[in-house]
Amino acid sequence: MNNLKKIGLTALGTAMVASSASAATMSVSGGTSLFFGGEDNSNSGNGWSMTDQVTFSASGEMDNGFTISTSLQLDGVGAAATTNGHFDDRSITIDTGDMGKLTFSGHGSSGPVGAWDDLTPSANEESWGTSIGATVDGPTNSAIGNNSFIYDYTLSDAIALKAAYIPSKGTPLESSTEIGVVYTGIDGLTVSAAMGENNTAADKIDLSVFSANYAAGPITVGIQTNESDAGTGTDEDFTAYGVSYAVSDDVSVSYNVSSLDYSSTLQDQDSSAVSVSFTAGGVAISASHQTTDNVAGAATADNSSYEVNFSFSF
Repeated sequence: MNNLKKIGLTALGTAMVASSASAATMSVSGGTSLFFGGEDNSNSGNGWSMTDQVTFSASGEMDNGFTISTSLQLDGVGAAATTNGHFDDRSITIDTGDMGKLTFSGHGSSGPVGAWDDLTPSANEESWGTSIGATVDGPTNSAIGNNSFIYDYTLSDAIALKAAYIPSKGTPLESSTEIGVVYTGIDGLTVSAAMGENNTAADKIDLSVFSANYAAGPITVGIQTNESDAGTGTDEDFTAYGVSYAVSDDVSVSYNVSSLDYSSTLQDQDSSAVSVSFTAGGVAISASHQTTDNVAGAATADNSSYEVNFSFSF
C-alpha cells in the first residue's frame, strides 16, 4: 500500500466522539486477478474472468486518542457492483485503544461465526469452496453481513474477543448476535470458538463453530466442527480436517476434507480438495481441485470442479 499524501482535516464532531481530528492519513491500494475455473458436469461457457479493485482508506487520531478510519473499495463488476453501484467493501472503524475496536461494516465483513466458519489450513480454497454451480452448501448459516456492528477486544496477549450484532429488517423485528473467543496461549496452537443466532431465518437458527489449528515447522494441521440447530427446519452438523505444508517461503500445498450432515433424509455432503499456492512479491498464483459427493444433500448430485487464480497487488 502506498501513502499518497497527508492532509489536514478539521472535524465537526459526531454524536459518538465529541472531539476533533487534527490530521488524517490517506492511502490507496489496488489489486486485480485473472480467474479460470469450471466443473465436470456442466458447460458454463468461457471459464475465464477477472476481478479489479481499488481501495481508498483514511484514518486520523482524535484529541481523545481514538483513531477513526474508513475504507471504501471500488469494484468494477459482479453482484456487488450491480447492487451497490460499483462500491464493494466499505466500513467505518472507531479504535479506542484499551477499550477495543468498533466497526460498522456496510459490506464485506462477517461476525465470528461467519468469519471462522472453516479455519482448516489451506493453500487456496476450503474443501467445499470451489464453485460448483453455486449449489454446494456452506458450513454455517450466519446472519451477520451488510450493515452490521462488529466489536474486537484484546483481553490479553493470549485471548481475543469478537462480537457482532445486526438489527433485523424482517417480521417480527428480531436482531441477531454472535460472540467468539480466540486463544493463542500455547506456541503454535490457535483455538477459536463462537456462538450466535440467526433470527432473520424463519425457523430461527442457533449457531456454533469451533476450530483448532496447530503449526509445527512447515506443517499445519487443523480441525473444524460447526452446528446449525434450526427451530423447525433441518439441522446441520459440519466437520472438516485439513493439513498444509510449506514447501518453501513461496510455495504451499494442502489437502482438505469435510462432511455436512443433515438431520433430514438428505444425504451427507462430502467434499475434498487439493490446493497449491505460489507467491513472489505482489504476484500470487493459486489453484484448487475439488470433489463433492451428494451436492446439497442430493444423492444423485456428484460433481468436481477446479480453479486457477493469478493475482496482482499494488
